Amino acid sequence: MRFMKDDMASLTAPQSFDFRKALNTNRLLGLWHMLTGFRPAYLVAVASLAVAATAKTTTFLLLRYFVDDVLDKKDYLFPGNLSLTLAVIGLGFLGLAAVEGSFSFLSGRMASYTAEGIIRRLRNFLFDHIQRLEFSYHSKTSTGELIERCTSDVDALRRFFSEQAIGVGRIILLFSINFAALFSLNKKLALFSIIVVPVIIVTSIWFFKRLTKAYEAYQEQEAILSTTLQENLTGVRVVKAFARQEYERKKFEKDNWEKFIRGRRLLRMHSLFWPVSDIACGAQMLGGFFLAATMAIKGTISVGDYLAYVGLVVWLIWPMRNLGRLIVQTSTGMVSYKRVMEIVKQPREALTEGKDPGQTATQGELVFQDVSFAYEENEPILQGISFRCLPGQVVALLGSTGSGKTSLVNLLPRFYDYTGGSITLDGVELREYSREYLRSQIGIVEQEPFLFSRTIRENITYGVGRDISQAEVEEAASAAAVHDVIQGFPDGYDTLVGEKGVTLSGGQKQRVTIARTLLKNPRILILDDSTSSVDTETEAFIREALECLMETRTTFIIAHRIQSVMSADLILVLDKGKVVQMGTHAELLSQEGMYRQIYDLQTRIDDEVEKEVSSAG
Repeated sequence: MRFMKDDMASLTAPQSFDFRKALNTNRLLGLWHMLTGFRPAYLVAVASLAVAATAKTTTFLLLRYFVDDVLDKKDYLFPGNLSLTLAVIGLGFLGLAAVEGSFSFLSGRMASYTAEGIIRRLRNFLFDHIQRLEFSYHSKTSTGELIERCTSDVDALRRFFSEQAIGVGRIILLFSINFAALFSLNKKLALFSIIVVPVIIVTSIWFFKRLTKAYEAYQEQEAILSTTLQENLTGVRVVKAFARQEYERKKFEKDNWEKFIRGRRLLRMHSLFWPVSDIACGAQMLGGFFLAATMAIKGTISVGDYLAYVGLVVWLIWPMRNLGRLIVQTSTGMVSYKRVMEIVKQPREALTEGKDPGQTATQGELVFQDVSFAYEENEPILQGISFRCLPGQVVALLGSTGSGKTSLVNLLPRFYDYTGGSITLDGVELREYSREYLRSQIGIVEQEPFLFSRTIRENITYGVGRDISQAEVEEAASAAAVHDVIQGFPDGYDTLVGEKGVTLSGGQKQRVTIARTLLKNPRILILDDSTSSVDTETEAFIREALECLMETRTTFIIAHRIQSVMSADLILVLDKGKVVQMGTHAELLSQEGMYRQIYDLQTRIDDEVEKEVSSAG
């Protein structure tokens, strides 16, 4: 029984598996491929079921022997010794019960081990796989949908392997063994007792096809509900700020009502199946009991044969009823397999394909030559972008929302690949570099800083890829003007940051992300409007930190305010995906165009605000 121990069993199964090998248009074959590494354990489970089923059948045959041979014919195992014969037969019943119970337990244990092992590997694979998918997939797929498929659908697969698949095997074995035993008792009774079997199978298949569609619709609506809940929890501050609780409640109730309707339809189909199968199986058993009793009265079969038949037919018919139930329930596993495989089949980003100069220092010279880009075919986002950025220069991108600023900088770390033209880094085509290398050389400070639910130290050292001393962490935090703030917390750098950094103010979170970028020491910086959501005083602190961060590094700044880009070496003014103006602040200010218009507008607003403040004082 040592094989049952998890630590021994784990040696027989690989700890990881590429579930892309389980992709198959035939879902049953796909599920079979998922068993890779666990098939021996699953076969032990099935073999144990066979032993348990044989023990159950042998119990009824032993009962027939006891009634017909021992009680009726006085044919004792030990001639003249009834007591010893009864003791042996009693031990036989006990032994068969012990064998049935032990092997049933072993079967359940191995099936559960198999199911949990497969699902553990699947969860690990999905978590890693989703992180490696292309940005285009994440931009089109809601978080709630992914969570639903990685939780509810994965759990449906766990139930399939632990309960439904092994249950079907158990029923087939019980039917085969008991039918063989019945056939040996009386051919007429055996054949009469399976009249209902085709009816149950046809009915089950009919329900299976319809339940598959109903369950798929139910899962889709559950994913919508999960997305609604996830978005509401994520944006709870916005909901409260705009007093939209009642609107969100009605929206959630609408989605929840639709889930209720689809769930009710699913349960109604389940409830219709049971009366049909119960009536058919009940009628079959009643007819079998009547026929067997009639034959026993006429002397065609013995009383022992009748008692054995009664026991065997129960374990012939009711398993077939449950087979119908399991066939219907396996529809959930089939649907969930399809939904999970839709994630698995998505292509991963090729992170390591391409050049990796290794320790060779990146200079940071970037040249855009007639670059174009589109998320969807025939829907260009960027067109004819051409400029040159020397190492260490600061390039500012200015333009209205939707003008293509973020799309342009997203091409640098190859979050997306440009669809036309050429981008070179230090004279080498950008596509020739591996994504992994590019992202190691590029630091990004987002407009909305994201911090993990970990300590401040872990957030600052995140993604550095080497051992970091406390002195280095503090040096980076000091350069980002956040060291004194962190020291003010009771636990200092070991302070646990709440979800999305809610224990820190917006400016403090931004400075922590700047410290993280400083520690990474990238050659190219992307600052995505990183001071737009903070007050003037905090902006001053962040600007001071950014100036330290930008020293000697090629920097791209996305901004909406002229004051943020005035000192840039090159300013690109974008409109509808095209560069409409290019130059320094002084050059652009001397020209008629969008830059001058934005400058005049923002200057006028600032002057008016200053006058109002002065008059109020």
